[in-house]
Amino acid sequence: MSTRTVITGIGVATPNGLGVEDFWAATRIGKNAIDRVTHFDPTPYPSQLAGEIRHFNAQDHLPSRLIPQTDRMTRLALVAADCAFKDAGIVPGDIAEFDMGVVTASTSGGFEFGQNELKKLWSQGSQYVSAYQSFAWFYAVNSGQISIRNGMRGPSGVVVSDHAGGLDAIAQGRRQIRKGSKLIFSGGFDASICTWGWVAQIAGGRLSTSGDPDRAYLPFDADANGYVPGEGGALLVLEDEPTARERGARNIYGEIAGYGSTFDPKPGSGREPGLRRAIEVALADAGIEADQIDVVFADAAGTPRLDREEADAISAVFGPSGVPVTAPKTMTGRLYSGAAPVDVVSALLAIRDGVIPPTTNVELSPEYAIDLVTAQPRSAPLRTALVLARGYGGFNSAVVVRAAD
Repeated sequence: MSTRTVITGIGVATPNGLGVEDFWAATRIGKNAIDRVTHFDPTPYPSQLAGEIRHFNAQDHLPSRLIPQTDRMTRLALVAADCAFKDAGIVPGDIAEFDMGVVTASTSGGFEFGQNELKKLWSQGSQYVSAYQSFAWFYAVNSGQISIRNGMRGPSGVVVSDHAGGLDAIAQGRRQIRKGSKLIFSGGFDASICTWGWVAQIAGGRLSTSGDPDRAYLPFDADANGYVPGEGGALLVLEDEPTARERGARNIYGEIAGYGSTFDPKPGSGREPGLRRAIEVALADAGIEADQIDVVFADAAGTPRLDREEADAISAVFGPSGVPVTAPKTMTGRLYSGAAPVDVVSALLAIRDGVIPPTTNVELSPEYAIDLVTAQPRSAPLRTALVLARGYGGFNSAVVVRAAD
């Protein structure tokens, strides 16, 4: 038997804001947080811009014993989990430990951890694990640290499907709620702005090489030449609606109403990419028609081919310029598996306040038949939003977010 899965708490950390209201105040007005990398000297590299979280000090939020055991991604996620619990009005222990689980996503956050392990290996010998082993362990430890810290012993796991992973994790969280779990932490975080991670990202061939923070990440723009990476993400407290209402949840931001995922066909097959189908599956899962979607939060890859594929998919489902589209991640950079959960947060807050945040710095190319919200926020009555995400290798995911009754 299915039940409605609602969002009752949010923990978010992005380059333009820490915490729900700080993040939203910056996002709704289009505050750009992309700038030159400061975590290391980027001078030798062709890409030198990123969205960094500049004013985060883990020592202010976490026990000192956790600092040497974790890297930046895990610290951000742990603090976000604390904030999400507080936002939901739940103290660990309020819900039975086997009724609470953690399902998160990660793409590249383990780079910093792996780099640190390699440094130890070089300096102190074979007593340290290999880089491969450290990555495998790291993916488990991110969700494991959250569950251990908060006494959560229910279903847990980590999804790895690149930028689409954050939506896939949320969908898996919804499945666990429908199977009987009372509460699931879900979402994603990434933080790979380190030298090893930077080389790996550049090797992917999709990073912008522009040095101008205002013209570096330009999805659906004639001058698009790649994306700018960033760090951060969001964690959501998912509950079944009866549990949330019975305990008197102070926030019910909305509902995860529908989900669809597909995989692109083999390159050169002549078949269309799978994004349109993912959208259609998500709409069907939500039990709605295309004209009931009030806004689309785009994946916004920032390369001409991928932008074309996404714009074509949106136009095919909704008609040319048939629905407002936005990509607020142009303010922060793409946060990898953290990007789509942040878009889900933006969608929930946009519905709450009746305002669509802008796609900053972009001048929409006439080649794309979409109604892209640029320059300024747009006021509009909103009830249902669609969030899209695509990952390296052909992953496509779509989630329908709906206002709570």
